[in-house]
Amino acid sequence: MSTFEVSDAELYYEVRGNGPLTVLVGAPMDADAFAPLAALLATDRTVLTLDPRGVKRSTLTPGGTSRPEQRADDLAQLIRHVDAGPADVLGSSGGAVSALALAQYHPDVVRTVIAHEPPLDRLLPDADQLLARSERLMADYLAGDVVGAWKQFFRLAGIFLPDEAAEAMFGGERDPEQVAAERFWFGHEMRETITWLPDVDRLREADVVVGIGADSTGQLCDRTSTALAGRLGLEPTRFPGGHTGFVDAPEAFAAALCAGLAARGETRS
Repeated sequence: MSTFEVSDAELYYEVRGNGPLTVLVGAPMDADAFAPLAALLATDRTVLTLDPRGVKRSTLTPGGTSRPEQRADDLAQLIRHVDAGPADVLGSSGGAVSALALAQYHPDVVRTVIAHEPPLDRLLPDADQLLARSERLMADYLAGDVVGAWKQFFRLAGIFLPDEAAEAMFGGERDPEQVAAERFWFGHEMRETITWLPDVDRLREADVVVGIGADSTGQLCDRTSTALAGRLGLEPTRFPGGHTGFVDAPEAFAAALCAGLAARGETRS
């Protein structure tokens, strides 16, 4: 467990294991969310996890922002710092957008990028309507309607969550650290993530896998991921579970990830 300073942030990160470097990254998910998967992979890999800038143990200077290109630069600097690259990078959700930006702007530090369910709303034909709904829920959250905003979020994502479950999860007394992290997401990270538009031509030059959860069919991130894969001329790869399959079924997810990376390594050799 260490910290690393970049120009406008101090990044918290963890390194486990030995072997080829694998980076696991989310946004807003922090290093703790990836700990079970990281432990499984660390038996024969060096695994780097981190809290993205402004989240949990990673601090940000006042007025700092969290755009995908900034998070990509953070990742590139960390990979060079641990001196174990180039890296296979699994990014999930907003972290998948960070990983794609890493491949686009810093291809020298990347071997394979697995973009698991990136929420790239601008790739869809109904992007204007989707982004307008996101603006409403972000505004509602920041105005104090936390439960209402989360209900809107799950409806927009196409993920079923009963109202009573949302009230139990996001109402009442909560962990202040978690509240601060999600407020940062709604105020400084979500808009920058869902409006990012990848440079498809540059990404075609990288080794990119577009991952979709086997249980995510019909959800918004299934649509955005399918749209990205189509633009890249790729067939999406199905991973166990849904949007957070690496949390819900880490053993199965690790097995699928390792098998996929091994196959790509054999192809490269």
